[in-house]
Amino acid sequence: MTLARARAQVVGGGLAGCEAAWQLAEAGLDVTLVEMRPRRPTPVHRGNELAELVCSNSLRGDGPANAVGVLKAEMEILGSLILRSARAAAVPAGGALAVDRDIFSRAVTESIQGHPRIRVERYEVTELPEGPAIIATGPLTSPALHHALDNLLGESALSFFDAIAPIVAADSLDKSRLFAASRYGKGDGADYLNAALDCDAYERFIDQILAAEKVPFKDFESGDLKYFEGCLPIEVMAERGRETLRFGPMKPVGLEDPATGRRPWAVVQLRQDDLAAEHWNMVGFQTKLTHREQKRIFSTLPGFANARFVRLGMIHRNTFINAPRFLDRALRLRCRPALRLAGQMTGVEGYVESAATGLLAGRALAAELDGREYLPPPPETAHGGLMRHLTEGDPAAFQPSNITWGLMVSPPEIAEIRGRRPRRLAHAERALDLMRNWAS
Repeated sequence: MTLARARAQVVGGGLAGCEAAWQLAEAGLDVTLVEMRPRRPTPVHRGNELAELVCSNSLRGDGPANAVGVLKAEMEILGSLILRSARAAAVPAGGALAVDRDIFSRAVTESIQGHPRIRVERYEVTELPEGPAIIATGPLTSPALHHALDNLLGESALSFFDAIAPIVAADSLDKSRLFAASRYGKGDGADYLNAALDCDAYERFIDQILAAEKVPFKDFESGDLKYFEGCLPIEVMAERGRETLRFGPMKPVGLEDPATGRRPWAVVQLRQDDLAAEHWNMVGFQTKLTHREQKRIFSTLPGFANARFVRLGMIHRNTFINAPRFLDRALRLRCRPALRLAGQMTGVEGYVESAATGLLAGRALAAELDGREYLPPPPETAHGGLMRHLTEGDPAAFQPSNITWGLMVSPPEIAEIRGRRPRRLAHAERALDLMRNWAS
């Protein structure tokens, strides 16, 4: 089979699936991308576009001093569709990359549907394809396909719970009780809206959260209850200690309330969710409180008395496999090498990380079908760090992870540099140089 005549299949039209399909098509392959929506909806998707962002609209930090910023820069070197679309849909977010989610998903959809080598089909895949194929169906894989994967691997998939934060309409907020500022003046210096709480208001808020009614878990969910530590519900954080939220999403560091001239005791931050600035996301306020309780409690926050919620918080179950046990360094299933996995189901967490695994899976499959040897990215790079997590971790202790500096191999000469920021900047420069060489 020659590269020009091969047709690869990608199952799943999320960030990982779209990135994988794009990389395959750009390498000269004909690709069929299969997405089950709208034939089969999910509990959290709202529309029918590809690459819909169902949780936050933030792709997190965007500078070379943080690991996810390096991952983004590497993806752009490799021609990432997801990063190109995110840049085109960017909204102000301080030092982070956040997007207008509708513009973003529309841009990805148009690029995928407009590519002459990509054919999009809408139906539910209920059995594992013969291959060559990439499965990137994400945390909300349909029950039938999930069952087929379980049967192949011989054990039930691991699972944890992920959460979604509320979004509020800007015209329903009392802006006179909020102040615009980014922590430490990052970005334009005023990219977030902030509701300041003094000590008494914070304590009352914690009391309400602890006493509030929560949505009960279904029977099939409650037996294996885990949360991803990077996306904990506010009520879970409050249960861990009354100060936990104040040192988490409600931390006031880097902010000064112009009404008092002092740093608040705690803050609730709102991040712009669309280019028109009509919708604002409550940063870090993912929750499983009932909708009635969310409206009641959040309306007590400064500026929220008449808040109108475009979307309320919720929690949904995510699934992932034990990657070190089942995946090789080209993201193939060891027991069925014609199939690759990509996205959150591999055990990475985060939009950018999911797209990055799709990018790697697509490039790996393209190399295989072209008869070329596939060499994984260097371990000093962010992509290489993700692959180390997925293929070299301890299977007995494997859990989903974002990209971190700790996953990347630090060259000895860089590890010796004094000062965390200079050391990270030097590592970032090395990683990008290595990625340019790897790409070519």
